[in-house]
Amino acid sequence: MRTLKVLFWLAVLSAAGGVGAWWLQRPVEVEVVRPLRGTAAEIVYGTGAVEPYHWAKVTSLIRERIVELCDCEGRPVAKGAVLARLDDREQQAQLRDLKAREEFARRELARQTDLIGRDVTTRQALERATSDLRQIQAQIAVQLERLADYVILSPMDGVVLRRDGELGEAAEAGQILFRVGVPKPLQVVAEVNEEDIPKVAAGQAVLFRTDAFPDRRLDGRLREITPMGDAVAKTYRVRIDLPDDTPLMVGMSVEANIVTREKPGALLVPVVAIRDGAALVIEDDRARRRPVTVGIRGSRMVEVTEGLGEGDRLAIAPEGGVADGARIRAFPRVP
Repeated sequence: MRTLKVLFWLAVLSAAGGVGAWWLQRPVEVEVVRPLRGTAAEIVYGTGAVEPYHWAKVTSLIRERIVELCDCEGRPVAKGAVLARLDDREQQAQLRDLKAREEFARRELARQTDLIGRDVTTRQALERATSDLRQIQAQIAVQLERLADYVILSPMDGVVLRRDGELGEAAEAGQILFRVGVPKPLQVVAEVNEEDIPKVAAGQAVLFRTDAFPDRRLDGRLREITPMGDAVAKTYRVRIDLPDDTPLMVGMSVEANIVTREKPGALLVPVVAIRDGAALVIEDDRARRRPVTVGIRGSRMVEVTEGLGEGDRLAIAPEGGVADGARIRAFPRVP
């Protein structure tokens, strides 16, 4: 009986070992891709927003309540047109008081002039009356300049692109109340990381991505780079021209893909097919590690300059990886 038990467990262990060996030697399922010919592009990324070439932010210089607001959003306005008025009653009262004092000072100067002609007053009295009038007139000029801050004017000919603030609200000093600009032409103002800016130059083609038009090709042309970057954000500002027929609208956020280098007819493979400077080439249903030399690297595809041919089949290794020489079972990669 004891001998039978020993034989039974030996059989179980033998079967388990066979299953384990099969499990270890089973084919690994991998996706398979083939290299293809195409244009390799080196891309520098930036983020920005669509703006007109010519536009201005119109702000309030003082804190005061809005008493008049134009219904002009989306409408053309001329330079100097009144966009809004702030509550200036107190300032107007001060102006009226100054003008009353000015009138009194004028009469006093006229009286002193008459008296000096009749030699019944002194030259000092005449000069004092003249000085008083001039001081009041200077105060009136200052008050008129102060009152000008209570009227918000358009700084240019254009269209009111956006209006902020509501009637009765208190406008804060520096608060943007209007954005006025010329709707066309448009540009994208974007920020590029400082480590990428040496690759960027005026005239380079730019492709845009935005959630507003996910399936549409959006082109531009880089026009200029600001000479001085932002040392805190570590970015440089670039301006990109948009064509007149662009569907992009003012204020839209975009991702700018600046094409810094292109190479037509390059041998391309997916980025995920290259790991640690090598590709897994399928030979006789086994994965063979082959060193490769890469060139231009994009976000999805990479150029291979040495080590692969168009007829090779490449394995996309699963997350755990594939050992060199491992048996595999390949299936086409879903694009």
